[in-house]
Amino acid sequence: MGKFEKGHTLSKGRPAGALNRSTEEMKLTISRAVNNTLSSISKDLEEIKKRNPERAMELALRLLEYTLPKLKSVDINGSLQVDQRIQQITININKKEIPNE
Repeated sequence: MGKFEKGHTLSKGRPAGALNRSTEEMKLTISRAVNNTLSSISKDLEEIKKRNPERAMELALRLLEYTLPKLKSVDINGSLQVDQRIQQITININKKEIPNE
């Protein structure tokens, strides 16, 4: 008594992958802030470049990561196979006594 039967329509929760309202609002707010910033980003980089060229280059390189994938993040698909197997690993541990001084 008090429990839902299996398959009851009211026993379902939020669907898998669905965002709750606060998460959805937070993502929307951040998205709006980023969109407002994108229109002035090159002008901002130029201003930073005048004062601190090294910092401007650092920022430009960090932004570049969002347009070009890093080599380690690129998947290699094809017939590349490594057919080397480790046959045996032997580890010798020798106890060496240190004389007391």
